[in-house]
Amino acid sequence: MRAHPSVGDVSIMVLLLLVEVAAVVMARGAEHLIGFWSVSAGALLVFPLAFRRKMPVVASCSVLLGLLVQLLGQHPPLVRPASLAALIMLYTLVGYVGRKPAAGYVSVVLLIWLSPVYLQAPSRPLTSLVLLTVQLVLVLGFCWVLGEYFGARRAYQRAVENRLRGLEFERDQQARIAVAEERNRIARELHDVLAHSVNVMVTHADGAAYAVHNAPDTAVRALRTIGDTGREALTELRGLLQVLRNEAEGDENAHRSPQPGVEGVRELVERVRGLGLPVTLRVEGDFDRLPTGQGLGIYRIVQESLTNVLKHAGWNATATVLLRDEDDRVRIEVTDNGAKGVLATDTAPSGNGVIGMRERAAVYGGTLEAGPVAEGGWRVRAELPLLVESATAS
Repeated sequence: MRAHPSVGDVSIMVLLLLVEVAAVVMARGAEHLIGFWSVSAGALLVFPLAFRRKMPVVASCSVLLGLLVQLLGQHPPLVRPASLAALIMLYTLVGYVGRKPAAGYVSVVLLIWLSPVYLQAPSRPLTSLVLLTVQLVLVLGFCWVLGEYFGARRAYQRAVENRLRGLEFERDQQARIAVAEERNRIARELHDVLAHSVNVMVTHADGAAYAVHNAPDTAVRALRTIGDTGREALTELRGLLQVLRNEAEGDENAHRSPQPGVEGVRELVERVRGLGLPVTLRVEGDFDRLPTGQGLGIYRIVQESLTNVLKHAGWNATATVLLRDEDDRVRIEVTDNGAKGVLATDTAPSGNGVIGMRERAAVYGGTLEAGPVAEGGWRVRAELPLLVESATAS
């Protein structure tokens, strides 16, 4: 019945109709099977039960019409089996529609049911009238309370179902966000690993092509640098893919290749100098206490900044890298003087590099600014809180 409430409603309708027909037959005799008024009143009362859930207001109006037909046909409404449909409709209105329509409905029902009783008041004792009124009010009140109770239960169940659907939608959205964040992280790592190495290889390849005839030794050194840089990029890429694979498999204790940190900045600067870009490195303070993750972030910021200098500043440019330990903060500055005679807006780095550096700084609660300097060139400046406690804990 709960799975198919319409079947239950039709069953109740058929049962009440059969009982009503049986009562009419027994009351009027076999020679007068069913009169016009009895058939009309019974049908108008019980048929609306079949659609009382889908159209409760229409069904209640039909029930009231059936009660009027009973009254006009001089059939006492209170003793007819089909009159139970009026009580069922009161329960339906309270539980499915609301209190105001139910209050109007119950007022009309009381008027129809009690009017013939009070019209015959001179022939009835006052106590019997009061007792009948109280009994009728109690029956209607009981139906009202049932409607309130089961209506509240349905409303609670709907609220729980809506809440579950909302939680399921939120869970799906969180999963989508997590996937998007993971994709961005992988893209950023791949960009950091490959962008610098590929730029170095392209630069050396161009130089080797230019020097292959005039300076074969220089071309050979450039080709060797290409090979070394390619092998280093492959090593970092394999390490990154291994880490990602271990994370996907849920292996937290799997071996992870050591990632470069602040100590790797010197080697990075030497490689960039080998490309023909003069780079001045200034390291002020003790960076050994930095946690591994923050050290990797600093390394990647310097790496991306120097890669942008190589790509945009030109061969006549020089760069300065500053790493300063300011007790509670770490300052990273990478400044270049830019290509002479070229506007800063024409040589400004674009794309995902600056965005990735800002994201890396934000991970550790820091900030990063990138923009042209007044005397010409470009500056990347980042400040990160010094995570001494994390380093100590690790």
